[in-house]
Amino acid sequence: MSDDVRAARWGGLAPLPSMSGAITFLREFLAAPRSVGAVWPSSPALAEAMLQPVDFAHTRALVEFGPGTGAFTRAILPRLAPGARYLGIELNHAFCVALAEAFPGIDVVEASVTRLETLLAERDIAQVDAIISGLPWASLPVSLQEEVFPMIARVLAPGGVFVTFAYLHGLWLPGARALRARLRATFGEVARSPVVWSNVPPALCLICRRTEETPPSAA
Repeated sequence: MSDDVRAARWGGLAPLPSMSGAITFLREFLAAPRSVGAVWPSSPALAEAMLQPVDFAHTRALVEFGPGTGAFTRAILPRLAPGARYLGIELNHAFCVALAEAFPGIDVVEASVTRLETLLAERDIAQVDAIISGLPWASLPVSLQEEVFPMIARVLAPGGVFVTFAYLHGLWLPGARALRARLRATFGEVARSPVVWSNVPPALCLICRRTEETPPSAA
C-alpha cells in the first residue's frame, strides 16, 4: 500500500462519505440501475457489519468487489495491517475515478470480477484471506454467480471469509434465492448477520467461510 493510502487513514479514523460521492452514486444508479443496485451508498453501520467477520490482524490480502464510491473501502483501509495487500475490482468507470480521487494510490482496477484470478496472478497473490462484496447479486444475472463463485472458492485461503449483503426487501427475489443456494453449495460455513436497520434500505450480511472441507473448485 502506498504512503498516500496510509496517510488516508487520518490517524486511524475513516473519512465520512462525501456528498459528491453520494451524488455520483445516484447518477450512476439512474444510468444503470440493475448493475448499481441501490440509489444511495451503503451506510457506515453496514460497513461495520460487513467487516466484523474479518480477522484483520492476520489478513495479508483482501479483495473488494464493486467498491463503488468507497463506502466499505474507507472502513477497510484503516484496518489493514502493515504490508497487507488490497485490490478493488470495479466495473464502473465513474466509480473508479471517484475512488482514485478519494484514496490516492489505492489499487483499484476497472474490470469485471470474472477476471479475479487473472488480476491476482498479475500481482503474484496466490490466495486471499477475505473478499468483501458490494455487488447487487440479486439484480445481476445468475450466470455471473455461476462463473465467479468457483473462482472465489479457489482463491480463498482455508479459513478465509467471503462477505456480501442482501437487502431485506429483496430476500425472496429469484436472484437472492439463487445466491443463498449457491453460497450453501460453495462454502463450508454460511451465516447471517443481524439486520442493519439504519441502512437505506435495511440489509443483512451473508458471511461465508472456506473450511478445510470446502472443495477448492466448488461450483
